[in-house]
Amino acid sequence: MTPRLRFSPAPTGFMHIGNMRTALFNWLQARHIAGTFILRIEDTDVARSTRESVEQIQQVLRWAGLEWDEGPLLQSARFDLYLAAADRLLESGHAYECYCAEAEVRERNEEAMRAGRAPGYDGRCRDLTPEQRAAFAAEGKPRSVRFRTPDSGRSTFADVVRGEVSVDWATIADFVIVRSNNTPVFFLANAVDDVDMKITHVLRGDDLLDSTHRVLALRRALGHEGQPVYAHTPMIVGPGGAKLSKRHAAVSVEEYRDAGYLPHALVNYLALLGWGPEDGREVLTIAELVAEFDVARVTSSPAMFDPKKLEWMNGEHIRRMPLAELVAAVLPFALDRYRDEFEVQKFERAVELAQVRATTLVQIAEQAKFLFLSDDAFAIDEDSWKKVMTTERASDLLDAVANFVEHCEWSDEIDPRPVITELGLKPPKVMHVLYSAIEGSSRGLPLFVSIALLGRTRSLERLHAARARLTGA
Repeated sequence: MTPRLRFSPAPTGFMHIGNMRTALFNWLQARHIAGTFILRIEDTDVARSTRESVEQIQQVLRWAGLEWDEGPLLQSARFDLYLAAADRLLESGHAYECYCAEAEVRERNEEAMRAGRAPGYDGRCRDLTPEQRAAFAAEGKPRSVRFRTPDSGRSTFADVVRGEVSVDWATIADFVIVRSNNTPVFFLANAVDDVDMKITHVLRGDDLLDSTHRVLALRRALGHEGQPVYAHTPMIVGPGGAKLSKRHAAVSVEEYRDAGYLPHALVNYLALLGWGPEDGREVLTIAELVAEFDVARVTSSPAMFDPKKLEWMNGEHIRRMPLAELVAAVLPFALDRYRDEFEVQKFERAVELAQVRATTLVQIAEQAKFLFLSDDAFAIDEDSWKKVMTTERASDLLDAVANFVEHCEWSDEIDPRPVITELGLKPPKVMHVLYSAIEGSSRGLPLFVSIALLGRTRSLERLHAARARLTGA
């Protein structure tokens, strides 16, 4: 059978990092074994699902280069299939009608916990007579459908990452498969779709490990004994093992996209969270990831998300990009910041200078910004200016360098170090003053080329403006 894998997010919010890695692992495994990658939208929770989220999921996957072969397939368009399956389970006795309201079940659960008993549905409606069901229906009580879990024995399945996974059925209470509003629940839709779509491999986060027992029980009750290859991948955690959250790093893929991270760099980094090539390489192309990836080598230990490591990796990918591709990648961020003053040739040279040290596309756009701002819009950041004000002989330095810039022969690099040395100053100790005056920050693009790119007139204007600010003139 041709391998078939699916990524099946719920469209209830932004695409977070954990979801993205799940999509990536499925895509890599599908490409590695020449399988089919399916995008399935699990929108059975109609109250929380939105069309905007469905579109956003597709946009993010395309941005990352994770194109799908089939889909997007929306479960909301397949409700008839799920409800028909529920009817078959009712007829076979594997499911029953439940007239317990959510508030009633919650109250009984709380009472059980106060009494020291385990929570979970207590089977109140398990064995209702036809007359009792008819009476409840006549009263207008809401009706859901629950799956009848086995009373004894164990549920066991093989997992590529975790080995054999087994639990006592006694620990799994009867669960709802059709809500009281007649919409199917995830477990039922998942079981029906994986069979109908001939899914051969299920790769997903280990937070869904327990749900697998329910899905497999539903598959068997519907007459399908076979099961896919399961692989439950480790959780992504923040520093110290805590759940990944905003205080550790951005958690949505869009935030990293908008912060100037390259899609192939983010993909590279996420692939290494729980997996790695045998030779220990870290910076890999997409083709290398596809060739190397095998879910059998995914570890079961939680994977720590390190924003600094991601930033480093993004920088490595920036340095490996052909200049023309990098210029095109930075361009949207640049136009957003200084469209009116933009000059193509100057921008390309600035990107080339920044490429050797930048770690994000936004950083490159920001470093080049000084070249395209009018004198009215140009400003020195406060931290850099504080350092200028505390630098000995900063006024003398600015005067001398301005005089040099005004009269020197113009070239591709304007090096004022001889003038600085003549003043009896050490260039490394005072260069931040010139960086601040020219670029607006105490560090940035190589200064000598920056002066040349800015031009004689504008460089002089900025040196004079910094000098006047120092003296309050």
